[in-house]
Amino acid sequence: MSSLKEFQCEICGTVSQNPSRWFVIECGDALLSVIKWDLVAANSPTARHFCGEGHAQVYISRWFESICAPRKPLTRIS
Repeated sequence: MSSLKEFQCEICGTVSQNPSRWFVIECGDALLSVIKWDLVAANSPTARHFCGEGHAQVYISRWFESICAPRKPLTRIS
């Protein structure tokens, strides 16, 4: 008996058993990898799933905002 696995988009909550045009994103504090849909990558415990390019871009923007802070102004020492 085979069991079908469902994947849910991290942004909109759409669920699919056949996410052919989806993206997988794996990320950490300093590294983000975007992968065209691949079942092996999608089954990774650290994978995040996105139903399309637009929602992957939303996540990428949020990731950049969460780790990037404004640079501190340079101060000259006289």
